Amino acid sequence: MLALAGILPDFRLQSADGGSITRTGLTAAWGAGAFGVLSALVWPVLVRALLLVPALVLGLLVFFLNGSLLLMALSLIPAGRGAAVAPETAVVVAAAMSAVASATSTALAVRDDEAYRRRLYRLADRRRRRFGAPTGGSSGLVFLQLDGVGYEALRRAAAEGLMPTAAGWLERSHRVMPWHTDWSSQTGASQLGILHGSNFDVPAFRWYEKDTGEVMVCNRPTSAAELQRRAVARTRDGGLLSLDGASRGNLFGGGADQLALVLSVAARRGRAHRSRAGYFAYFSDPANAVRTALSFVAEVGREIGQSLRSRARGDRPRVARGGLYPLIRAFATVVERDVVVAAVIGDMLAGRAAVYADLVAYDEVAHHSGPHSRDADRVLARLDRSLALIARVAEHAPREYRIVLLSDHGQSPGETFLGRYGLSLKDLVRAGCGLPVSRRAGRTRSGAEARAAVLAALHRPVEEEGEESHPGPGRGPVVLASGNLGLISFPDVPGRASRARIERAHPALLPTLANHPGVGFLLVDGEVLGRDGAVARLDVPGEAEELLAPFGPGAARAVRRTDSFPHVADIMVNSAYDPATGAVHAFEEQIGSHGGLGGEQARPFLMWPTGLSEPGPELVGAEAVHAVLRRWLREADGPQVPVDGRPAEKPGQPVPAAAGREGGEGQECRENAEPGGERSARTAREDSRPGAGSGGTLPSAGVPAPDETP
Repeated sequence: MLALAGILPDFRLQSADGGSITRTGLTAAWGAGAFGVLSALVWPVLVRALLLVPALVLGLLVFFLNGSLLLMALSLIPAGRGAAVAPETAVVVAAAMSAVASATSTALAVRDDEAYRRRLYRLADRRRRRFGAPTGGSSGLVFLQLDGVGYEALRRAAAEGLMPTAAGWLERSHRVMPWHTDWSSQTGASQLGILHGSNFDVPAFRWYEKDTGEVMVCNRPTSAAELQRRAVARTRDGGLLSLDGASRGNLFGGGADQLALVLSVAARRGRAHRSRAGYFAYFSDPANAVRTALSFVAEVGREIGQSLRSRARGDRPRVARGGLYPLIRAFATVVERDVVVAAVIGDMLAGRAAVYADLVAYDEVAHHSGPHSRDADRVLARLDRSLALIARVAEHAPREYRIVLLSDHGQSPGETFLGRYGLSLKDLVRAGCGLPVSRRAGRTRSGAEARAAVLAALHRPVEEEGEESHPGPGRGPVVLASGNLGLISFPDVPGRASRARIERAHPALLPTLANHPGVGFLLVDGEVLGRDGAVARLDVPGEAEELLAPFGPGAARAVRRTDSFPHVADIMVNSAYDPATGAVHAFEEQIGSHGGLGGEQARPFLMWPTGLSEPGPELVGAEAVHAVLRRWLREADGPQVPVDGRPAEKPGQPVPAAAGREGGEGQECRENAEPGGERSARTAREDSRPGAGSGGTLPSAGVPAPDETP
């Protein structure tokens, strides 16, 4: 305060006729103390009163609320010796004081081991008194998902020193292996399978369903809620995190009681189900709010600078990075990361049995800068610092925690289909159907998860409404893009269109697509079509394996499984893939993409502590990863409670309308979880799947922010 009083002309700490140095110093101490007390007492009340304000708007209000508190503090100084003439001066002074407080507390309480240890013990003891100590002596599991980080990307980052924390774990305490995604190598399919044990009938990131006439989009809250409902109904299983679990920053809840920034509940009504609850728990600390706001501004400037340098160097391939993208990137790499990491820290200090959190920073940057770019490498380095902070907190949690690191998919580089060939997939399809093609090729919306999280934070949880959400008959084929996977559906044709029917209606379409240099192969009603008339039937052993050999040994299996989905598109298009360079051609505006087959996108990683059992020689599909994580929860003696004793439905059976209704699974789970059952608790844990949980808010106020300065 003394320094600011000397710098700012409108801010003073002494009366007009002057004053002694001692008296001025006492005035500064009085003002700083009053500001600190008001921040501690009044700020949490103000934040709780602003639950209806969009989270990002709250970030802007931080500065004005801080300025108001400072004006109140100055009015409490005796004899009117402190004053800020202009309100904007009070905002500047309050922001500077909060920033200095955040930096000072970080230096004293985080970088000094003994002070840090004492602070964590106090936080843990406070949470034990408030929420109760964890039952039993079992250890907890923290699953940290590094969105979009493939197996090769992780190994390279560890070897080159970009991720020293992950490298240290691999040397001392962890092992790592790749696993194979399904054909739809994207967060929606992978995370649904990992958290809920089933990603059946999720053919892509977005697809058209003829029975309802709607387009499903995995990062649309209403679609995510429906996919979660279908998975629960299919498996009769609430999810991986059913009892005493927490889901942070994910598309799906996993049956957790504690939810924050979970997209599948963003469309629900009621305070308890708001995915924005985690924002307010984090921003209830004014130092956190100012720190993250400053980091947000710094990240926007960093992205603008990196984009300008990339353009000046003439980097290729390159996509547009203007408009709102710098704000979306800053949200994913700063705001969402800080809130999710703070939530995980709060869960560990509260002693929760299982936590699953998704960090989307790398995936967002790799889409626009490339998975092997310096921009993406710097994000990996910052994520590693978040891992280090979580690991330090785990040492002081009220129970032992084992940290499992994993990813949902990788990223494959390559120039976009539009950039390479000058037309979009939709243009190519319309040309093959003999329909007019726009001279100006349109850009396809990116499917990055961060965009949907930003919309949810702004109280706009449903995106892409309009014609794309409800394409009606008579408008021509519906063409959708999911990374380097394209989907073509004919709304006028009931059910799945056969190859013969497509050829009768549009004789030139299939040859136009199959022989295009940017297309790798097509799936049409049980047949795989390649170039020069190559055809392989999926029901004939060996045919598909031979035709799809360049896409990897599991390609035929993945295509065969997708072919069995009720909502598979009439024509599934996978882009060309160059095994020598690992490049694909995204049908979206992304130079780092995922969603189909080809390269690193289909090889994410699973990294586990050596104290847990081996996953197995090979993991194929997200559902296999779910089975491994469930087994590890049993090994940690985690709670496993069945929803009911009914058998799981067979593929293709209709989903009961009542299944997964809001509150239904949670009630059923609580009834089955009552003590005094016929079987022992351990038998129930070993023989059953976990039940569903209900929504909740995140009590993480007072948790230290991630250790990173702007």
